[in-house]
Amino acid sequence: MSKYTTQLLADYARTAQAPIDEAYSLPFAVYKDEEIHTLEMDNIFKNEWVFIISEQELDETGDYFAFTLAEEPIVIIRGQDQQVRAFSNLCRHRGTLLLEDGFGKAEKNIVCPYHAWTYSDNGAFKGAPFTGQVHVDKQAHCLLQFHLQSWHGMLFIHLGNPAKSLSDRLEGIDDYLHHFDLPEFKHGYRSDKSELWNANWKLAIENAMESYHLFKVHKTTLETVTPTRQAFDIAGYAEWTLTGGEMKDTSSKLVKWFRGSYPKVFDNYILISIPPSFVGILTSESLSWVQVLPLGSEKCIVRSAGISNVKVNGEDKTEKAFVDAFFAEDKDICERVQKGMGSTLAQGGKLVSMEKVLADFHQFLGNRLFNTAMSEFYEAPAAKLYLSESGKGD
Repeated sequence: MSKYTTQLLADYARTAQAPIDEAYSLPFAVYKDEEIHTLEMDNIFKNEWVFIISEQELDETGDYFAFTLAEEPIVIIRGQDQQVRAFSNLCRHRGTLLLEDGFGKAEKNIVCPYHAWTYSDNGAFKGAPFTGQVHVDKQAHCLLQFHLQSWHGMLFIHLGNPAKSLSDRLEGIDDYLHHFDLPEFKHGYRSDKSELWNANWKLAIENAMESYHLFKVHKTTLETVTPTRQAFDIAGYAEWTLTGGEMKDTSSKLVKWFRGSYPKVFDNYILISIPPSFVGILTSESLSWVQVLPLGSEKCIVRSAGISNVKVNGEDKTEKAFVDAFFAEDKDICERVQKGMGSTLAQGGKLVSMEKVLADFHQFLGNRLFNTAMSEFYEAPAAKLYLSESGKGD
């Protein structure tokens, strides 16, 4: 490891552990450096619960979603027994990609397109043609399976050996969500398009987490629905953070991405941040989310979808235009920031109160990469007082 990288790691570790009162932006180079990227892949994305998809998006037998995580091709599939499992998407013969990336539907079997080695949808190796006198041990050639656990229908994968369960990782978060009837969110809606952003994954997830930029970047979109000045902290620490805000009634369908699909008196939303890849917007009728996965040190894949207590019409052109508009704004600003991360002379400044969620995220990074001590659990009393027993602002 070079002297430069050693110093960068020291700066990264020191900056990442600071509480909000002392927090600054991370060193610019950590959004660009290849060795830092490798460290994050090995210690976070290959060794942490990472959000991928909702169960509701894989509603029918054979539905699957194929993707790449930290250079590992993976598929999540609903089998004939209705169980959802996560497997390596590589044939055990010579490593051929089995299923095409994105959403699809498999029949009872998964057949390699190269030599037709065949697997059941529970990962079992069923056989191969033309093996001659060579015996291929079926037990030894099953698809590699990964840990997969659900939180309110949100599926998180762990590529390693989890030190704790997902429920332990998220301990305490549900105490703040009981006003929202999440078990009734049985309908999934999804975007078949995954966007490629020319920005480091941390920039994209930080942007999704904080409401500080809405008044400037999203002046004619999100700011009209969820004003920056109405945002507030609720609770959280390095493992997860909850912020909230007031939803402004614009008497328009443009807010359906947040609220479901029928008019109702607007209430507060809760922004749920679960690093490294999940940011969700929770209302009384829906949980919409943004997923960010790394693709190299300066690129990432961003996808949005959600679940709701009512069926959502994915063909609503007004709603789609609204979502596309603020996603384009986010993409542009993240890519603009990324262009500055190569500077070796400039450095970031102080984080402000509304960026407390970023300080929490940085502490998550520090804990996973450098085993730094996490700050004590944080709770914002003013935010709790703001929420009435109905879950709405008084």
